[in-house]
Amino acid sequence: MIRPGLCSVTFRGLDPRRVVELAADAGLDGIEWAGDVHVPPGDVTAARHARELTEQAGLAVTSYGSYMRFEGSDEEFATESEGVLASARALGAPRIRVWAGREASTGVGDMDRARLVHRIQEFADRASAHGVDVGLEFHGGTLTDEIGSTLRLLDEVDRDSVLSYWQPHQGMSAGGALDTLRQVLPRTSTIHVFSWWPTHERLPLAERSDLWRDVFAVLASEGSNRDALIEFVPGDDPTVLAREAVTLRALIADGEESAR
Repeated sequence: MIRPGLCSVTFRGLDPRRVVELAADAGLDGIEWAGDVHVPPGDVTAARHARELTEQAGLAVTSYGSYMRFEGSDEEFATESEGVLASARALGAPRIRVWAGREASTGVGDMDRARLVHRIQEFADRASAHGVDVGLEFHGGTLTDEIGSTLRLLDEVDRDSVLSYWQPHQGMSAGGALDTLRQVLPRTSTIHVFSWWPTHERLPLAERSDLWRDVFAVLASEGSNRDALIEFVPGDDPTVLAREAVTLRALIADGEESAR
């Protein structure tokens, strides 16, 4: 099953209650709560409030979208990771999204890479003890900026509870993006859905319907349960979410039909 949802960062300027209202009105199934504004690391009161609002609306907390990059001293890392885990637990999130550093994979030396791998392992083990998985953001400027480094990182971390998110990298052709998805299956947990083309231009999701229909066909053929979360909409405009959600559900259905 592919479950359609929303990343709260899509509307980071709105309060959590309004984000929930928008997601529910659009017929989405869940929300990934962002750690930059709505649910800051360590703010368990904010996390419990977001969870309560989400569940009261009949939605699921799909994940906690943290911005942890495993940086700083050991003490700073320990403090940040404790805050992130506390917020995820208070949210009832089954997964925490994290970032694999802040440098492109080609610029990270062996020692720095090994240090980051060790910290991901340490954090994943702590999260797993509470039944929480970890998802690596698939993004430029990190160790997951291209598919080879992403697969290598997953091998190095070597934890069943650590999987990758997936999204089409900016400027990548539809064929190239699909190739990265096929390579990382079935080690992908969550899909961030948006239509940016050719670089940062935010278009309606339907503008890249050929790409997304094929994405959902690939996912449906593989068969694992996943979340497909709308992340960013044209103009950051709340009024277009309902339209984008209709498109998302249609593309998921088309992909599933193609996979049969």
